[in-house]
Amino acid sequence: MEGTTSYSKSEGGVDLTQISLRPISLTDLDDLKLWTGDEKVARYCTWEPYTSKEEGINFIQNIASKSLWFRAICLHNRAIGCIDFRSDNYRCKEKSAELGYALSSMYWNKGIATMAVKQAVEAAFKEFQHLERLEAQVDVENVASQKVLEKAGFQREGVLRKYSFIKGKSRDMVMFSVVSNDLQL
Repeated sequence: MEGTTSYSKSEGGVDLTQISLRPISLTDLDDLKLWTGDEKVARYCTWEPYTSKEEGINFIQNIASKSLWFRAICLHNRAIGCIDFRSDNYRCKEKSAELGYALSSMYWNKGIATMAVKQAVEAAFKEFQHLERLEAQVDVENVASQKVLEKAGFQREGVLRKYSFIKGKSRDMVMFSVVSNDLQL
């Protein structure tokens, strides 16, 4: 991304300077199927693993387009995950948005998710200057994702008990946030 902050060049054997965020497109369908069909990736997501090409096309054409901002997480321009933020009109007069992301399990523990979150946070507050708060809700059992957010500068605010109903179960969620005052852009 042009104009982004300089980040670590190598972590976990991956050149993090090769991580970029770009709009997702139908040309990413084969790459998308690799991580959306992975049960490890879908475990904490609201969706079940995708099993068909049609589900991938629907994701790109309909689901991704409903986000305020949606990007593919790319390594060497290949989509290995996604990151987005959505805004609920009822909260804080559109001053806040919710961050979400998913990454192929082949690329976990390499600093890629942290890099992508940092880039998305920077983009959120630069491209949507009215935003004051970016938040993320993480399943209490998803410790790895909690660490990603903390490394990316988010603050843990607390546990929201039985806050989400995902895949037939009420889930406790940990609320994280970063506010525009926290950053030096």
